[in-house]
Amino acid sequence: MNSIFLLLGSNLGNREEFLREAIRLIELHIAPVLKMSSVYETQSWGKTDAPDYLNQVIILKADIPAEEVLRKILDIEIILGRKREEKWGSRTIDIDILFYGADIINAEGLQIPHPELHKRRFTLEPLAEIAPDFIHPVINKTILMIKTELKDSLIVKKL
Repeated sequence: MNSIFLLLGSNLGNREEFLREAIRLIELHIAPVLKMSSVYETQSWGKTDAPDYLNQVIILKADIPAEEVLRKILDIEIILGRKREEKWGSRTIDIDILFYGADIINAEGLQIPHPELHKRRFTLEPLAEIAPDFIHPVINKTILMIKTELKDSLIVKKL
């Protein structure tokens, strides 16, 4: 069984409901959620004129391959109205695979650990809340250490 860390984000419509519904569908189609962070409100990253996001990190345990997890979360995004029209564009839901155990995967369309997570406060704040001692398999530092060294000044508020 692999620990799967997912980042959920929403900045369109009823953001809280999209996070709840994403979790319900993840539990239905992938695996039960073992741990979830608080919800954090964050400024938009990459596209600063977009509405603020709600972000949350969840941890699951499953024995399905990472590629299948990706396929299932992409299906869930479509079910919840996700449209991919522009890079960093607003979205009803975004689900990213942060970690798949300690695996390092560099495949077409799938990079694990998520290649940008160590640079983003909106990811590290909720991740550090529920997994501060998890060691990033590429950087070889704990999540808390990475968060402490972070230069990102984006405003991230725990709700």
